[in-house]
Amino acid sequence: MIDILVYITSGLGALFVLLAAIGTLRMPDQYLRISVNTKAATLGVGLLLIAAALFFLETSVTTRVLAVIIFILITAPVGAHLIGRTSYFIGNKLWKNSYIDDLKGKYNKTTHDLKGLDKTEENEEEVESKS
Repeated sequence: MIDILVYITSGLGALFVLLAAIGTLRMPDQYLRISVNTKAATLGVGLLLIAAALFFLETSVTTRVLAVIIFILITAPVGAHLIGRTSYFIGNKLWKNSYIDDLKGKYNKTTHDLKGLDKTEENEEEVESKS
């Protein structure tokens, strides 16, 4: 019975890693590639690690697997966010069919100041009052 669970989890893990690799090649811009890798590869690696824990059925292996899974779940989204943010700030273009750019007009490239909605509204009011 455990062998069947190992086959299923390792097969699904390999499938998700394969889908992440295909998504990396097929997605049109860097931001979508980051999304694919963060989601599919994290799930795939997690399933492969669960398969390893099921295969060995030892407490030491299982605790290590859980530690690695928790580490990946914490660090992958943070790393993807930082890569995406840096890519946006250095000027990587969005895909031509992307129609929402939430940061447009909120980032000053000379001072590297990122303004939220409240600061943007205050600055617009200041500009209007000066003119």
